[in-house]
Amino acid sequence: MPIPIRWYDGLAQYQQQGSAHVLATIVAVNGSAPRALQAKMVITHDNCCDTLGGGGLEHDVVATARQLLNGEIDTTVAKASKRDKGVNKNIDNDNDDDKDNNKDSESKPTKIVRRDTVYTKHYPLGAKLAQCCGGSVTIMFECFNVTPPMSILVFGAGHVAAALMTILAELPCQVDWVDSRPEMFERYLLDNSNLPNKSIQTEDLSQGLETQPSLTQPKLYNLPAHIRPHVDDDPVDSIRPFIEPFKQSGQRFILVMTHDHSLDFELVRTALDAASEANRLATSLDNDDLDNHLGDGRSKVSMPYIGCIASATKAERFKSRLLQRGYDKQIVDQLTMPIGLPIGGKEPMVVAVSIAAQILQHYHQK
Repeated sequence: MPIPIRWYDGLAQYQQQGSAHVLATIVAVNGSAPRALQAKMVITHDNCCDTLGGGGLEHDVVATARQLLNGEIDTTVAKASKRDKGVNKNIDNDNDDDKDNNKDSESKPTKIVRRDTVYTKHYPLGAKLAQCCGGSVTIMFECFNVTPPMSILVFGAGHVAAALMTILAELPCQVDWVDSRPEMFERYLLDNSNLPNKSIQTEDLSQGLETQPSLTQPKLYNLPAHIRPHVDDDPVDSIRPFIEPFKQSGQRFILVMTHDHSLDFELVRTALDAASEANRLATSLDNDDLDNHLGDGRSKVSMPYIGCIASATKAERFKSRLLQRGYDKQIVDQLTMPIGLPIGGKEPMVVAVSIAAQILQHYHQK
């Protein structure tokens, strides 16, 4: 993907991708400054788009944004002491700059202040920033997707799954939707008569999930960009690529609701295997001094939510088969089956609502 040039293009792209990013905005200007009030730029872990004027100011803005993304800035603010009141006054009232424009304030930016999830930082444009504008600016930092959005892998494109997609279309999540039957996605196909290659087949779109960023997939489906359909002759192959990129962070939800009970069982079994292996790897890295391997000390990964649509009889049969195959009862008990909250009703949309409510409950309780 090319790096966006304008902040609004970057904001749209990173919001759509669910990527962590910061929107930095000039919210106050006193005297001369390189950009006007409300100028903005977007910063990610490795890219930037648009500008707040360049130079030392922008260098510090980018560094501060990435510290926020990495959790390197303390998000708690102690009560201001008398000594600190002058600093806070600088942030809230730019007119005090002229009174307090001493050597210290010229030499370094003032403290960062948290206001709920928004951070502000005041910059006197002095010698330390290598900018001679003579004024000052206050920058507001808004963080998005620092906690990754829900990542959901849905198997099956039947009535309940189709109803579920109408709900997920309105939620901040990334959805990979897999079925082995191309005809199940035909209702979502756009008219491709004007495409250069008229012989393109939907099966050809099913590549590994790890190579399917939402914005690079051909736009053949009338679905939101964050819902990505995949036609796969062997849906089981989609599980490991979905789980492995999340060894460090991110909440994952695997929803099994295909038309084939034997396929459901294989999907559940493979999901339990892959999740257990990822957890063992993370634990092993922790024991081998994780800081030297990953650098942030966050290796612990909980089992993803693995849910399967089922009757009580089907759930009992599946769990019994897993135990007979030697799966630990503690692992089997983490399987959510039947799937969804017990709200009553069996209509596809009612079941879809119960499933959406359950995964939202899990997501917000973590």
